[in-house]
Amino acid sequence: MDFNVKKLASDAGVFFSRAMQFTEEKLGQAEKTELDAHFENLLARADCTKNWTEKILRQTEVLLQPNPSARVEEFLYEKLDRKVPSRVTNGELLAQYMTEAANDFGPGTPYGKTLIKVGETQRRLGAAERDFIHSASLNFLTPLRNFLEGDWRTISKERRILQNRRLDLDACKARLKKAKAAEAKAAAEHELRLTQTEFDRQAEVTRLLLEGISSTHVNHLRCLHEFVESQTNYYAQCYQYMLELQKQLGSSKGEIFSGTFVGNTESTSPPAAATSPPAVGAATLPAVPTIPVVPTIVGVPNTVAEGVLNPNEVKPPASGTRKARVLYDYEAADSTELALLADEMITVYSLPGMDPDWLIGERGNQKGKVPVTYLELLS
Repeated sequence: MDFNVKKLASDAGVFFSRAMQFTEEKLGQAEKTELDAHFENLLARADCTKNWTEKILRQTEVLLQPNPSARVEEFLYEKLDRKVPSRVTNGELLAQYMTEAANDFGPGTPYGKTLIKVGETQRRLGAAERDFIHSASLNFLTPLRNFLEGDWRTISKERRILQNRRLDLDACKARLKKAKAAEAKAAAEHELRLTQTEFDRQAEVTRLLLEGISSTHVNHLRCLHEFVESQTNYYAQCYQYMLELQKQLGSSKGEIFSGTFVGNTESTSPPAAATSPPAVGAATLPAVPTIPVVPTIVGVPNTVAEGVLNPNEVKPPASGTRKARVLYDYEAADSTELALLADEMITVYSLPGMDPDWLIGERGNQKGKVPVTYLELLS
C-alpha cells in the first residue's frame, strides 16, 4: 500500500514538474531542445496523412452506407469482434416489392409483366451494389483502418516517448546550469550524457517510423486504384443492366400503345390512356434517353419501304398526328431525315411498317424521319 502511494506521489510530482516546464517553455523562461527541420517536416507530413486518412475513411463509409444507424451497428459489431449480419440492399428490397406486386396484379398483365422486368433489373443492381461495397471495404477501407489503428498508434506512442525524453533532457540541462559545487556539476553532467543518449536513440526510432509514411502513401495509392476500378466496374454493370431493361421496355411499350390506338383512328387526338409520359431519366442519362414509342396508325397507306423513305411521297394521316418538343440537337444523316434543334416544336406521326424507333417529322415545308429518342411527345 505504501509503495502504491509513493508511486502515485512520484507520478504526480513528475506530471506537475513537466506541466511547469511546458509553461515556462511557452513563456520563453526555459530552454527547449529543438528538432531539426527535416524531423519537423516528417512530423507535419505524418499529421497531415493521419488527418486526411480519417476524413477519407469516414466519407467513404458514408458513400458505401448512407444510413448512419447502420454504420453505428456495423461499428459495434466490429468492436465486439462479431460478424456483421448480411443486409438486403435497397435495390433488392425494391425488387422484392415489385415482384410481390406483380403477383397480386397478375403476372400476365402488361403492368405485371413490366413490374417483373423492372424488379429483376433492380435485383441485379442490388447484387452489383453488394459486390461493390464488399470489394471497396476489403481493398480500400480495410487498409486505411489498419494504418490508423496500427502504424499510426505506434507512431503516436513513440512520439510521446520522444517528448518525454526531450523534457528530461531539458530538465537535466537546467539542473547543470544551476549546479554550483563540483560534485553536483559532475553528477549533472553524467545524468545529462545518459539522458542525451536516450533522447538520440528515441529520436532515431521515431524518425524511422515517420519516414515509413512514404511506404504508407504507396500502399494507399495502390488501394485507391483498386477502389476506382471496382467503382468503374460497378457503374458499368449498372449501365449495362439499364440498357437491357430499356430495350425490353421499349419493345413492350410499342406493343401496348399500338394496341391502344387500334380502333380509335376517328379521334383527332389520341385518347388520354395513349398519351405517352415524358421521358424518364432524360436529364440524368442524356446519352441514352428513355422516350415513349409512338404506335402505328391504322388505315394509313404503307408508303415506307424497308428502311427507305422519300419525304416527297409521304403524306400525313388524316388523324393521329401529334406535337413534339425536341430534347436535343440532331443532325440529319441523309436526305430522308429531318435535322432537329433543341426545344423546337414539330409535328410527328407514324406510318405502317416503320421502325418503331423513328417517326415522320414535319416543320413547315420540311419533312423527314426523326428519332423518337430525341423527342418529348405532347398532346
